[in-house]
Amino acid sequence: MIYNEKIECANKEDLKNIQSERLVKLAKYIYDNSFVYKQKLDKEGIIPTDIKSIDNITKLPFTYKEDLRDSYPFSLFSTDIKNVAEIHVSSGTTGNPTVVGYTKRDLNLWANVAARSIACAGGNKGDKIQISYGYGLFTGGLGIHYGALRLGATIIPTATGQTKRQIKLMQDFKPRIVACTPSYILYIAEEMKSLGIDPKTSSWEVGIFGSEPWTTAMRDKIDSTLGLTATDIYGLSEIIGPGVAQECTYRQGLHIWSDLFFPEIIDPKTGKSLPEGQAGELVITTLTKQAIPLIRYRTRDIVSITYETCKCGRTVPRISKIKGRTDDMIIVRGINIFPTQIEFALLQIDGTLPNYQLIVDRTPSALDTLEVLVEVDEKLFTDEIKALENLKIKIKRAIDSTVGLGVSVKLVEPKTLTRTEGKSKRVIDKRNLH
Repeated sequence: MIYNEKIECANKEDLKNIQSERLVKLAKYIYDNSFVYKQKLDKEGIIPTDIKSIDNITKLPFTYKEDLRDSYPFSLFSTDIKNVAEIHVSSGTTGNPTVVGYTKRDLNLWANVAARSIACAGGNKGDKIQISYGYGLFTGGLGIHYGALRLGATIIPTATGQTKRQIKLMQDFKPRIVACTPSYILYIAEEMKSLGIDPKTSSWEVGIFGSEPWTTAMRDKIDSTLGLTATDIYGLSEIIGPGVAQECTYRQGLHIWSDLFFPEIIDPKTGKSLPEGQAGELVITTLTKQAIPLIRYRTRDIVSITYETCKCGRTVPRISKIKGRTDDMIIVRGINIFPTQIEFALLQIDGTLPNYQLIVDRTPSALDTLEVLVEVDEKLFTDEIKALENLKIKIKRAIDSTVGLGVSVKLVEPKTLTRTEGKSKRVIDKRNLH
């Protein structure tokens, strides 16, 4: 199903004209209404009339997460707080969290892009959807909720937690779609098995999973474990929440709704634009938001982009699944490592489970070490020690060749590593790097 064919299948020239018209209006809007952005543009010697088309976007300065934190709580808003209908707050681990706001028009925009995304994943009007993202200050649950309402789906707002109850409601209500983090759907599958329920008997046919990076190997694991079609949804609170981009059923990249969120791919070190197909940092400009529009926001997510028309008929650009993040990347002995690289290596090996943890430490002689804790199938712990040792060697070789670094591997029994119902904590860095 295509929710908005006129936009999603627009020819390239029409799409560019829409983007250009909106960027010209945005430049004037932020200059007139945001003290922070007026300062930024004045510092660069830019006035709104310098922006005549989307081709001029690189004249504008970048926006960083620090800009939101430094402007806490409302200084980056481009409208009076009395015009803000809803406020959300990200989960910051240090310092001020990031605060985002929505006017009523922004909420309407959010509902539309989330509806586009659900339809893109294969959802239809009248489908039942079980939303197992967190509700509240986190944007995940409410974003999908608004989109499902706009699409005309029947919502089961289970949120996170009470997993056994989630399973019962699935069995009784028979929703066709489930939306949650990819790690949580595998947690649900584990709980189903412990209750003697085959996960493949679930009523779910479509999964809309996001909020954390995950690989195609993990997608294949979800597909085979639950017998559904797992699709990736992308969003971040600073931009709008879930609904910025979404995989269609062909799953050849995530369609980014570039009439509203203009994407650029840059070299994270130099800030220079990168060519189509080359991985770099995703930068997004919100072309139509009112409360807190952002220009050239550096997401820290590493992706590539293609402008080819998709098999589904959509002409909007597609970004790859997130290959990693510039800020959850760990550097061990000078080598850049993303958790998703480890995940990819593990999921190629029979007997491993999709739950792992990376422990980074430093020896007294200042040598960095990386230990990978891997859960393996319970049956293997009943086999002879030699079988476990062989598996351990196989895993080590796979990871070493993937990341280009010698690691140590520790095999642990199922459910040994901490489960979470939100984002999984994959990395524990014990080094004192400050």
